[in-house]
Amino acid sequence: MKTPSLALLALLLTAGVSSLRAQDGKVPLTTAFPPPLTIGTPVPIKLPNLEALDPNKKQELMVPADTTNLALKKPVKSSDSDPLLGTLDLVTDGVKSADEGNYVELAPGKQWIQIDLGSKADIYALWVWHYHSQKRAYKGVVVQVSDDPDFIDGVKTIFNNDADNSNGLGAGKDPAYIETNQGRLMPVKEPVQGRYVRLYSNGNSSNPSNHYIEVEVYGKPAK
Repeated sequence: MKTPSLALLALLLTAGVSSLRAQDGKVPLTTAFPPPLTIGTPVPIKLPNLEALDPNKKQELMVPADTTNLALKKPVKSSDSDPLLGTLDLVTDGVKSADEGNYVELAPGKQWIQIDLGSKADIYALWVWHYHSQKRAYKGVVVQVSDDPDFIDGVKTIFNNDADNSNGLGAGKDPAYIETNQGRLMPVKEPVQGRYVRLYSNGNSSNPSNHYIEVEVYGKPAK
């Protein structure tokens, strides 16, 4: 009996994985990336637990086939009721370009934005673009989900790179990362339920302000 070639074994393995994925009803999560735009002189980034920038790294996640961006066109509010630049609706308008006029700038220091999904949802991931026309990293990035609009009860944290607990929400172990046009995929290890999504930041490696271009929240209505 002949031993299967390595190529045949690889083909069989791939087919097996594809079959399992089809049975699970899961598909790769994809999104559209805006064109890269880099302007200005980058400032040296010195943050603890900073992830090395790898332009070839793929952000991948398998999600249920009926997963959608629940945040699109949904209302947004913020700890800064009068942003320095832009308007809060830009956060969920579907435009990810780094051009002037496509982002909102909040005041310096600890700030947050909050997206109301309209109803409770099963959330599998977020995809976040803070600002990508300059290589910079945002500080104290914390993402939480709750059914409480005041984020007092039932709060679940799904991302936290606030290494020194500057936000007072607990120190986090997720890495700080450098912004690019591909944004940041934030998978949820175990799907969480909630209606409201709140994102904190506390300045960035270039200046003390906070910015958001787009936030996508991937999930499906809770049953």
